[in-house]
Amino acid sequence: MHGIDLHTHSNISDGTLSPSCLVDAAIACGIHTLALTDHDTMDGLETAIQQAQGHDIQIISGAEISSQWSRPNTKKAYGVHIVALNMQNPEPLLDALVIQKNIRAERAQQICQILQQCTGQDIYTDVLLKVEGEPDRITRTHIAKALVEKEIVARPQQAFDRFLKEGKRAYVKFDGLNLADTIRIIHESEGFAILAHPTRYDLSSTNVRYLIELFAKMGGDAVELPPSVDPVSTRQMIDRIIQQFDLKVSIGSDFHGENMPWIKLGHTPQPNPHQTGIWESFR
Repeated sequence: MHGIDLHTHSNISDGTLSPSCLVDAAIACGIHTLALTDHDTMDGLETAIQQAQGHDIQIISGAEISSQWSRPNTKKAYGVHIVALNMQNPEPLLDALVIQKNIRAERAQQICQILQQCTGQDIYTDVLLKVEGEPDRITRTHIAKALVEKEIVARPQQAFDRFLKEGKRAYVKFDGLNLADTIRIIHESEGFAILAHPTRYDLSSTNVRYLIELFAKMGGDAVELPPSVDPVSTRQMIDRIIQQFDLKVSIGSDFHGENMPWIKLGHTPQPNPHQTGIWESFR
């Protein structure tokens, strides 16, 4: 569905377009409802709203929150991203994001320290330059790009495969909000909690189902539909679980600009006729 994109990133986190340029690009694409959902921050929202003035586009407040969950029979914690949308009273979430930002900054420094031990090169200063000296904006994508520039790896994906993804030498878990607290704080902020890209956590089908069930029991509002490039069977599985737990759906491209050039702004999946879009509940 073109016209609605509820999951996008600017250079306030790991996108490449500024919030203003992102809004301009959305207008050019014919998008009329756009959510800016940078990682653990809403710092680009006011700029996006100002850029949208005078144009036929609605900017939805948003953030993609790094959270975690676990199954009762295991001690293993799983990372999960929850998109917060359309906050009417954002103060509780903004307070929580201050803590998340501090965790992000500390994590980035830890990763760079481990990488220095692994490679013999200090890349932290180079990474800081990519975020205008604001360490709470650093993501693993910024670190991967610095590794490419230092010729430690040939491509950003190689940085993840060798160092940065879970199980590799420089992986550091984001020890932020748990799932229940994330949903609670979003609701205290009078917003909606969306389970982002449920099939992209390297989980088994059983664990995907368990995660969505847990999310629903904790009061989550909607699940992002898988992108159209995913297998039909994947979409069918997610559709069945959404229907089973009576959840709404959300649609978003997860646009990052040139960091993920294969993902196009506004290219979002089409809900089925019986599915209710979370945007229908926006005020």
